[in-house]
Amino acid sequence: MKVAILSSIAWRTPPRKYGPWEQVASHLAEGLVAKGVDVTLFATADSLTNARLSASCKSPYAEDHSVDPKVAECLHISNLMERADEFDLIHNHFDFLPLSYSKLVKTPMVTTIHGFSSAKILEVYRKYNGNTAYVSISDADRSEQLDYVATVYNGVDSEQFPFVDTPENYLLFFGRIHPDKGTYEAIQIARQTGRKLIIAGLIQDEGYFKQKVEGYLDNKNVSFHGNVGPLERKKLLGNAFALLHPIDFEEPFGLSVAEAMLCGTPVIAFKRGSMQELIIDTKTGFLVTDIAGAVLAVNQVDLIKRSDCREWALSMFSKEKMVESYMAVYQKLLVCS
Repeated sequence: MKVAILSSIAWRTPPRKYGPWEQVASHLAEGLVAKGVDVTLFATADSLTNARLSASCKSPYAEDHSVDPKVAECLHISNLMERADEFDLIHNHFDFLPLSYSKLVKTPMVTTIHGFSSAKILEVYRKYNGNTAYVSISDADRSEQLDYVATVYNGVDSEQFPFVDTPENYLLFFGRIHPDKGTYEAIQIARQTGRKLIIAGLIQDEGYFKQKVEGYLDNKNVSFHGNVGPLERKKLLGNAFALLHPIDFEEPFGLSVAEAMLCGTPVIAFKRGSMQELIIDTKTGFLVTDIAGAVLAVNQVDLIKRSDCREWALSMFSKEKMVESYMAVYQKLLVCS
């Protein structure tokens, strides 16, 4: 079986720091190669992979601002589509733009929908509903207007997130610094519990950071570690008393939630989007609706067995399970094509 995986080119595959779509595409490509699948990864030229690498974009446009995103995306997608006949199957991790080729190529296409950035893009997904197989990354993120072949949870490499049985006392916020992610709410939860908070993540909204976050940073009670890489990420997640995830949107998945639980760290999350699928309430964390509920949950974290968090995450969100699930999707489509 020859599979083409189309990754995003905003960041390197795998990403140096932030880049969830690129991380999932990387885990999938490497997992498929390990199973003997002939994989070509379409990503930036600086990407690292055991698959064949095909690149029309020298460097990620989010890191190299000399790269024009629209031009790079056009060349990147067409680089694959003009070679579509070389593959048995195309796996699109690049959102809706590649769908416009799906009626022009004969090769079956799987599209993983990593969330809907806007209701407006549904028009494109609806148009090509019959020409590509859609996979959701959680049941919560499905649209009633589309047909799906499967739900496949994003997979995490368990070797990158070792189990920590005895954590430190800090709370952790790990994610984009953006109103959707609830950085400000995490600060208020930590302040009301009297615990230290460490914040780590990409500043995606500078105004929000300056207005709602920066004033609380004192490097004692609240500290900001910036957009950290893999080594610091696993240490922060593993040693945290709990991960705070007070989201203010219907989050499609949440890789940091799965990563934290792999380390044994319980997660306290606002009950929105996919959180009910990721977290077992009172066993691997707590699902709450507001800051007051989160404060109460912090005081109950000691009731959670960190080994339960690890076992749950391994059973549901491992890289291996994701690869097996996508292999089943591929076989189903190839039989029907």
